Amino acid sequence: MDRTGTGDFAPYPYWWEATPRPVLPRSPLPASVDVAIVGSGYTGLGAALEIARGGRSTLVFDAGDAGYGCSSRNGGQISTSIKPTYGDLSRKYGPDAAFAIQKEGRNALSWIADFVAREKIDCDFKVVGRFHAAHTPKHFEKLVHDAESQPSGLEVPVHVVPRAEQHRELGTDYYHGGVVFEAHASVDPGRLHKGFLDRAMEAGAQVVPHCAVTAIAREGGFFRLKTDRGEIAARNVVVATNGYTGAPIPWLRRRVIPIGSYIIATEPLRADVMDRLMPTERIVSDSRKVVYYYRASPDRTRILFGGRVTNTEADLRRSGVLLHEELVRLFPELRDVGISHSWSGTVAYTFDELANVGCHDGIHYAMGYCGSGVSMAGYLGTRIGQQVLGKPEGRTAFDAVPFRTRPLYNGTPWFLASAVAWYRFRDNRGW
Repeated sequence: MDRTGTGDFAPYPYWWEATPRPVLPRSPLPASVDVAIVGSGYTGLGAALEIARGGRSTLVFDAGDAGYGCSSRNGGQISTSIKPTYGDLSRKYGPDAAFAIQKEGRNALSWIADFVAREKIDCDFKVVGRFHAAHTPKHFEKLVHDAESQPSGLEVPVHVVPRAEQHRELGTDYYHGGVVFEAHASVDPGRLHKGFLDRAMEAGAQVVPHCAVTAIAREGGFFRLKTDRGEIAARNVVVATNGYTGAPIPWLRRRVIPIGSYIIATEPLRADVMDRLMPTERIVSDSRKVVYYYRASPDRTRILFGGRVTNTEADLRRSGVLLHEELVRLFPELRDVGISHSWSGTVAYTFDELANVGCHDGIHYAMGYCGSGVSMAGYLGTRIGQQVLGKPEGRTAFDAVPFRTRPLYNGTPWFLASAVAWYRFRDNRGW
């Protein structure tokens, strides 16, 4: 165990202790399938489950273990997922489209609860609420204003927590109050991914890990996929790689911005310490642009604390030290409590901070969850699966949103360090 932030720790997600990455049987690749899916996270497996149950032969590729990416590396926090405000979206797309896009976030939150219950997935899913904390008095005022002036038809249950009552939610004096979004939820993401994987394979989908897709080419009425283990033909292709979208799909790679997000788990804490610091089971985030997010582990034995702590990508030792320092800044009594796990995952942002779903040159895709994909990824994966099957319920409000890139951008975010530095400067100044 690491007691200083610089000693030994497990360099992999805390979630993998209970749910190690699956060991799947190696079987020969078929010459062809109806649908090939690239990526075995929530999106790819959500699509695979829908398509396999629709009677199509389905094969899912992954360059690493099944679910090796952010589907098993995230913090297990579930929100309504849409970052732009209704006002911002209205000015850009008009009020009707803005309403529909915002509604999709609510739909995704409802969908994940229904999916877990319907599929009987044991993953510690709970509607616990989110305490969204204000890091300045000005941000508290904005949170209160937003809570009290929600657009008609898009209201969500929320209540204000003034600073004087903050210790009911969190044992720190750092923040200036906040709001509680009552419908937000938590989950064990490793076990959730296992549920997706089990259901997809039970439906007949074949999942092939450690088999990178290196090229996709259209040949007449089908696609030819080159992989590490040979070629395969598919009638339809779904790309579900999100923050791990690589060179074989350059059109998509130019439209997502890969960003590392880092998390630590503390050593086990005494029950009285946990009850004092995190008296509820709520998930927590704050109002900074470079946000910190944290929660108690499902068994309430430790705190899982995440965020971005450097302008450039960092190794797990450095990120662990810096996250530990931020945790201690919030909870000084944890100074002598070390970390047991330090890990990272790559999320995908988009230039308009919206998820995107669609079909380009015959290739279906869903990605760009902007760090809020636990519900949205599976939801849009399911919708993509329905679109492949030609079902009208597969339509989404994102279908008409252009998936834009920027000049000179090829998938390597050369501008990221300066952008993070600017946002961190603004956060520190309280802007």
